[in-house]
Amino acid sequence: MAGSTKVLAAVLLVDLVAFGLAIGAVQSRPSARLETDARQEWTYCVYRTDAATALGGTALALLLVGQAVAAIASRCFCCGSALRPGGARACALVLFLSSWVTFVIAEACLLAGLLQSAYHTGYRTVFFQNPPDCETVRRGTFGAGAAFALFTCVLTSAYYYYFSKARIHYHRPEVAIGMSPL
Repeated sequence: MAGSTKVLAAVLLVDLVAFGLAIGAVQSRPSARLETDARQEWTYCVYRTDAATALGGTALALLLVGQAVAAIASRCFCCGSALRPGGARACALVLFLSSWVTFVIAEACLLAGLLQSAYHTGYRTVFFQNPPDCETVRRGTFGAGAAFALFTCVLTSAYYYYFSKARIHYHRPEVAIGMSPL
C-alpha cells in the first residue's frame, strides 16, 4: 500500500496545483481597451499583459499528468491482475469512468480558454467608423475548467483509493477441470 499512497499523494498534489493555476487564470483574464493613434486615423486594441495563457496552459498540462499517473499506476483499470470482487471494485469502475468524463470536460474548457486568451484582435485595425472588437476570454471559460479540474482531482483520487483497496491480496481461485479416476 506504500506505493499506492505515494501515487495517490502525487495525483492529489498535481491536480490541486492544476486547480490553483486554473483559478489564477480566471483571476488574470486579459482585458483590452480601444485606443486611437496620434494622428487620429486608426483605432486599435491595447491588451493588458496576459498571464492567463501561461497559467491555463500549465493547468492543462498538469491535469493531463495527474490523469496519466493514475491511469499508468492502475494499468488503466482493465489491464493487469484481477481485482477482488465486491463494492470496492464496482466503486472504482464508476469513479474511473466519471473521472475520465470530468477530465475531458476540464481539458476542453481549459483549451477553449487558452485559445480565446491567445487570440488577440489588437493587430486588426479598422479605418474610421468601425472600431475593432477587442475580444477577451469569457468570464466562465477558465472558471468552468477550474471547477472540472477540482472534480477530476476528487474523482481520480477516490478512484485510485478504491482501486488500491480492491487490488490488495486478491488471487483468483484456481479452478481445475480434470478427469479423476472414479
